[in-house]
Amino acid sequence: MFDGPGPSQGAVRRRESETIMCDRRGSTTDTVHPEVSRRSVFGAAGGGALAGMVTACGGDEGDDAGSGGEQATDTPLITTGEVPVGEGTIISEHEVVVTQPEEGVFRAFSTVCTHQGCDVDEVSGGEIHCPCHGSRFSIEDGAPVEGPADAPLEELEVRVDGDDIVLA
Repeated sequence: MFDGPGPSQGAVRRRESETIMCDRRGSTTDTVHPEVSRRSVFGAAGGGALAGMVTACGGDEGDDAGSGGEQATDTPLITTGEVPVGEGTIISEHEVVVTQPEEGVFRAFSTVCTHQGCDVDEVSGGEIHCPCHGSRFSIEDGAPVEGPADAPLEELEVRVDGDDIVLA
């Protein structure tokens, strides 16, 4: 018995109790082997590697301020004397830019530009500059002064503890 389109279009031929697949040329096989794409092989390998990394990072249950994406609180970033009035200082190892828009007022922002995730690289003229596409942000509130970024830099809470500016 024959069901479906002709052999040139890919067909299924049925016998009493089994199905035989035909390719477009009409040859038959008793076993169907699913095609495995390169993408699925690499995806499975990548998923296995990711699972291994997550397991390796699982470790102890203790609170380790040095790991993860969150900044530890009470982390001294810089001293007040290292941040010029009307400017700011980038602390790359913490991905923070600390500004002093006016005497004794300190603000902190993420160094990650809201346009496409580049790190800002300069503070001058009362603005924080991103080198990738020219976005500039205010040292007062992190708001974009010039695009293409249209969202402000993420503001981080800081406090002054003696001469230190500390991530709160």
